[in-house]
Amino acid sequence: MKRNRKGLATQHVALSGLLLAIMLILGFVESLLPPIVPVPGIKLGLSNGVLLFSLYLLNIPVTVVLMVLKVLLSALLFGNVNSMMFALFGGVLSLAVMIPLSRPRDVSVIVVSMAGAVFHNVGQVLAAFVLMPEVAPRTLLTYLAVLMAVGLATGALTGLMAGEVLKRMKGFARR
Repeated sequence: MKRNRKGLATQHVALSGLLLAIMLILGFVESLLPPIVPVPGIKLGLSNGVLLFSLYLLNIPVTVVLMVLKVLLSALLFGNVNSMMFALFGGVLSLAVMIPLSRPRDVSVIVVSMAGAVFHNVGQVLAAFVLMPEVAPRTLLTYLAVLMAVGLATGALTGLMAGEVLKRMKGFARR
């Protein structure tokens, strides 16, 4: 039996809502965990694995909307305007890098995730340059080096998990 366009659109909306809920739950759970290192702002980024999943399973516009909704709802539920700005800068830059990297078939999900994590950190430090002009640029660049190193590790872990989920969802993925 063929699915009609309306049925497919309904499935897309339902799946998008489910992915958004999963991202919010993972973000909340992650906020309850003790820090992995004693440096502020470093997290595993578990909800970004879901965003990767969306990038491969759905499409670019849906993934962008999910990222924006996740940032806005997370700020409303668990954060503040400042946290929203940092997450938005990071999310936009991260997706700007992950989208073109996710298109070639020979680039692994792990590499896409690592690049996304690193550029998310770059975006957050750019936000700090804008929102916190009183902080010395040298301090922010030193902090960025630490964030990038940790971002490579957490991005690899997140990409590994997202890749495993995608393998098991082969029938649904766009590839």
